[in-house]
Amino acid sequence: MATQLSTIGFDADDTLWQNERFFRMTEERFTMLLSDHGEAGDISRRLLEAERRNLSIYGFGIKGFTLSMIETAIEVTEGRVPADTIKEILAAGREMLKHPIETLPHAHETLGALSNAYRIVLITKGDLFDQERKLAQSGLGDYFDAIEIVSDKTPATYARIFARHGDGADRAMMVGNSLKSDVVPAIEAGSWGVHVPHPLTWALEHAEPPVGSPRFRAIDDLGLLPGLIEELA
Repeated sequence: MATQLSTIGFDADDTLWQNERFFRMTEERFTMLLSDHGEAGDISRRLLEAERRNLSIYGFGIKGFTLSMIETAIEVTEGRVPADTIKEILAAGREMLKHPIETLPHAHETLGALSNAYRIVLITKGDLFDQERKLAQSGLGDYFDAIEIVSDKTPATYARIFARHGDGADRAMMVGNSLKSDVVPAIEAGSWGVHVPHPLTWALEHAEPPVGSPRFRAIDDLGLLPGLIEELA
């Protein structure tokens, strides 16, 4: 039961602070740049295909997204994309990397309420420099006992992290907005998985909720997490 809980892992992007919103805004800007070469929906579809192809090469994050936009621009223009358009795509990527961090509701108070009783670990994937920047700007860094920035989130990833920073996955909980990355693999590793949905979710992060698992829970917002843990005790 949760009375044995010793470690709580938290996702970062769209769990503790806004992230996908800025990708969507940049994607809209990108489709407008290429509006002479196709419909917005088709350009977005081809961008998503490029992102999917490139994940194993560039990994997750803004830099890979920017490179995928450039690749898509070359494809949809059949190699005739103007240099000024490439320049604007690069500028959009730089703007994303400099965008101020907006923490989500209840992030500070929830981390503060739990940090005295549990080991708190940030587990996030993406570009190392960008994730470090966002954590520093968020003002949440002092709540964490450990920071893990990983290339991907798999059951083995969670088993390793919760063994390193806690008492194993069976005494750990992972909290995040992505069923595919934060919840399902954590449960498969043996921990609790708590889904905190965000209004915007990247298409490549969609998965079916593991409703048959006794260690799966869903809450509407982070402010409900301390109460959920108390109920499980």
